[in-house]
Amino acid sequence: MKTVLAFLKPYKLPASVAFMLMLVELAVELLLPFLLGKMINEGVVNQDLSTILVWGSIMIGLALIAFIAGIVNSFYASHVSWRFAYDLREKLFAKIQAFSFAHLNQYPTSALMTRFTNDIRQMQNTIYMMLRIMSKAPLIVIGGVTMAFVVNAKLALIFLISVPLLVVFVLWVLKVASKLFHQVQKSVDKLNQVMQENLSGMRLIKAFSRRNYEEERFKEANQSLADKTKSTFRFVEASMPVLLFVMNISLLFIIWFGNSQVTAGSTNVGDVVAIINYALRVSMSISMFTFIIMAFSRMRASTKRVSDILRIETDLQSTKTADTSAVINQGAISFQQIHFTYPEHDKSVLHGVSFNIKSGEKLAVMGATGAGKTSLFQLIPRLYDASSGTITIDNKDITTYPLDQLRNSIGYVPQSPLLFTGTIKENITWGKPSATSEEMIQAAKDAQIHETILQLEQQYETKVGQKGVNLSGGQKQRISIARALIRKPKILMLDDSTSALDLTTEAHLLEAIDTYHCTTLIITQKVSTAMRADRILLLDNGKILALGTHQSLLESSKLYQRIVESQFGKEVSYAK
Repeated sequence: MKTVLAFLKPYKLPASVAFMLMLVELAVELLLPFLLGKMINEGVVNQDLSTILVWGSIMIGLALIAFIAGIVNSFYASHVSWRFAYDLREKLFAKIQAFSFAHLNQYPTSALMTRFTNDIRQMQNTIYMMLRIMSKAPLIVIGGVTMAFVVNAKLALIFLISVPLLVVFVLWVLKVASKLFHQVQKSVDKLNQVMQENLSGMRLIKAFSRRNYEEERFKEANQSLADKTKSTFRFVEASMPVLLFVMNISLLFIIWFGNSQVTAGSTNVGDVVAIINYALRVSMSISMFTFIIMAFSRMRASTKRVSDILRIETDLQSTKTADTSAVINQGAISFQQIHFTYPEHDKSVLHGVSFNIKSGEKLAVMGATGAGKTSLFQLIPRLYDASSGTITIDNKDITTYPLDQLRNSIGYVPQSPLLFTGTIKENITWGKPSATSEEMIQAAKDAQIHETILQLEQQYETKVGQKGVNLSGGQKQRISIARALIRKPKILMLDDSTSALDLTTEAHLLEAIDTYHCTTLIITQKVSTAMRADRILLLDNGKILALGTHQSLLESSKLYQRIVESQFGKEVSYAK
């Protein structure tokens, strides 16, 4: 709670102004019954019109002051609440940007989106209502009871019994409701996840005729949310009759005892009316506690969920000993006894991997699915850190490089190309925002996508749908490669990024890459691609089976021979 509420500190002044204005409204609300009693005792009972007019004018003036205070209070309360939400979203976004892949695996995209939208909105609304009316309710209870004792202590004694009982009851309801609303927010996460998967996979759903299955999955998630929300609101709403019953019993006792005191002449009618007014105001404020309980319970659940994210210690960041002046010049890479296990998994995916790549060398990485190829790639830009062992670039441990410097020197094309909503130009220059048009066009030419782009109606200004939905697989791969090439990286990593390209286009692409002065690593399943590399690394179950040239592996590796035979047949030329 403290982690999130700390975002209110910069807005202490406007929050204080809003709170003070709320206190003005509160003071007027507590004074009016007292003045009403005065008006009855001194004016109505004595039939003194001038006294009635004086007290009435004072009450109208105070009501006008409260009205103005309420309007200004709304302005400051809304300012504080939306600025709080704005700052919190910025901080939350920055924190998620610093997440490693390990952290992203812990939180599904739908859960993070719910925190950005639903959870922060709950907190924003609650803070606004706190500064506007919610904090007034308990103060009216305290002030109303106090003023009742000022007017007539005997009649007010009933509050000493009813109010403490109600406070204990409300605190119990708040504790239980917080847990229930936490479950509701989890159900919102699940529903968002189902919706997100359904919308992103709509074409696949239609292709496999899985509409009924998806509808059933959505119905299940939606019903779960409805059931938990219904049971939670029923529990909270059930507290309302209890609160009103206790307060109405108290009100009946005040009327009965007040009537007997007026009859006996020990109190005035105005005092009884004033205390009844205070009892009604206390009763109305306590009836608001149901709303307050729901708001606070939801805010408490949301605050915990957002705080959990903000308190996460980012594990992948520049070390304190990082050399801020370190620059990658050559791109020579060395793996020394690398072992790697994914966080929260027991099975290791890389076992004692050791090899060297010279500066400017082109290395092809081959192996069956699950051999550890992508895992190997992800360790170089420190998307994950190795469990043990050392990776060096230009003879320096990669942890000694500032993280931004390390990643800015690498051009990484992932296995599944991801394009952002925007134009083709924006997607290519995303790799280097300061790139000129000439650099963009050259990168597109080298990626063998320039001619294709020119055939589009709007060429480089063509809009790309979400995740590149309006482009083919090969087009998306080539735009992703252009995005990496425009950086002119010292290290280029292609994770099976040419799988959708025909052999001719791929050959032209690899020839263009040869003109770049960079160390290149290519994950591929094609022998024709691997043959163009200087050396080939064979991985199997996280271990290196063989490392050498195409010709040497043909002579020494039975696995490589089988791979070549599966693609070219047994009658294969062993010449490179």
